[in-house]
Amino acid sequence: MANSDAGGTVGTAGGSTLRVVLDQEPPTLEPCESSLASTGVVVRSNVTEPLVERDPDSGALRPLLATDWRQTTPTTWSFDTRSGVTFQNGQPFTAKDAAFSIDRAVNSDLACNVDGYVFDDSGVEVRATSATRLTVTTANPDPILPLRLSFIEIVPRTTSTEAKVREPIGTGPYAVGGWQTGVSITLDRNDTYWGKAPAFAHASYVWRSEPSVRAAMITKGEADLATALDPMDATEENSVAYPNNETTALRLDGREAPLDDIRVRKAIDLAVDRQAISRTLFGELGEPAAQLVPKGVVGFNDGLNPTEPDPEDARALVKAAAADGVPVDRQITLVARNGQFPRVAETAEALQYQMARIGLNVKILMTDTAEHLQYQLRPLPENVGPIALLIMHGNQAGDAAFTASQYLLSGSPQSTFGTPELDRRVAAATALPGERRQDAFAKVFAYQNEAVAQYVHLAHMRGLLGLSSSVRYKPNSATGDELRLAEVGPADGKGR
Repeated sequence: MANSDAGGTVGTAGGSTLRVVLDQEPPTLEPCESSLASTGVVVRSNVTEPLVERDPDSGALRPLLATDWRQTTPTTWSFDTRSGVTFQNGQPFTAKDAAFSIDRAVNSDLACNVDGYVFDDSGVEVRATSATRLTVTTANPDPILPLRLSFIEIVPRTTSTEAKVREPIGTGPYAVGGWQTGVSITLDRNDTYWGKAPAFAHASYVWRSEPSVRAAMITKGEADLATALDPMDATEENSVAYPNNETTALRLDGREAPLDDIRVRKAIDLAVDRQAISRTLFGELGEPAAQLVPKGVVGFNDGLNPTEPDPEDARALVKAAAADGVPVDRQITLVARNGQFPRVAETAEALQYQMARIGLNVKILMTDTAEHLQYQLRPLPENVGPIALLIMHGNQAGDAAFTASQYLLSGSPQSTFGTPELDRRVAAATALPGERRQDAFAKVFAYQNEAVAQYVHLAHMRGLLGLSSSVRYKPNSATGDELRLAEVGPADGKGR
């Protein structure tokens, strides 16, 4: 493995370094945490690889470390693994490593994010039946198991199961060269990579919290790629917009008055002017939304339209609730996170104004990431009153089951309440394949809007990637979660 050359000239064959500036330092490079965007943007498909990968444009699953897969029984899938692949430490990759990696991520006590987010903490039974074949068995039929496995990065079976790793070993096109905490991460090209060699010999990651600084680094030629630019700092010369699968919404705590009354929740939905917020605050980076998933995700309901603002009807609903004794004057706290998305504070203020003009009492609480997570995830804080939480949900997997399991079920990690009927509909949809699955989840989102109304959907978002004129790269809906360096090349077409 070559030594890192952080000062190398971009686009120069042999010694080139691709320079990336992130919006934050990854909290970990542990592969089983790579469904976290801040980790996956460095690790996924760069250092480590899964058995199969999802095409971010078509949604189709493609072979990677698995060459073929099939459902052999209602609860069992069989996977054939690729031969002739080695890990970056020289150890041969076999089906035993794949089985080990799945077991480590899903069945261990490591508390991996992928376990809860992708597998709902349900566990699987996995077994290597030969050097090139493994079987995965689930407790119940799972028609999207291969998609779930696309989130599990494969590591050698010598990897610790007692603790998460700092610098992972994988089969990807790059190996970790070093991680200087608080300063930078370097990757070096894996010269034994089984696939096509990436154009750049090295990659260097640094992080800057201010989007204006990241944009300036692109403009000044100090970086080649920069994540999460602000529209205020973006130009046609330094950035490109892309769909990032993120949807902004207000999550209403239906356990607390007055938000426990569906009339009040629907009044808030009618109060919000999505078009005005998108036009004046999001610009080209937001499109009014009617559901938690964007187009392209299995289950997206193209028959749902964003609610048109109707303050008069909203006020009537609030008055009707008040007449029945609902304490509509009780203060609602609108919780948002600093840096959650561009102009988040202004968005919170717009929502506060729109809710106030229909007779609701709203105050804003801006938080840091840690405090916001306390409001977002169960166990939810107690004795804080009614909460309207500004969330941004990204369905990077492309299937509504991942959204429903996190945000819609009564006891899911990121919902405040639900209904038995909604739970039943989600469970039924999750068990279905193909077009029946699409139709069932589309009806789930329609039912949520009509009968539950936990969410006031704001906008489907777009990201802004800083892009130097020195490199060529076409971002896609996965870019914010897994920035595949092998897809980046020098603008002059050179490099190797």
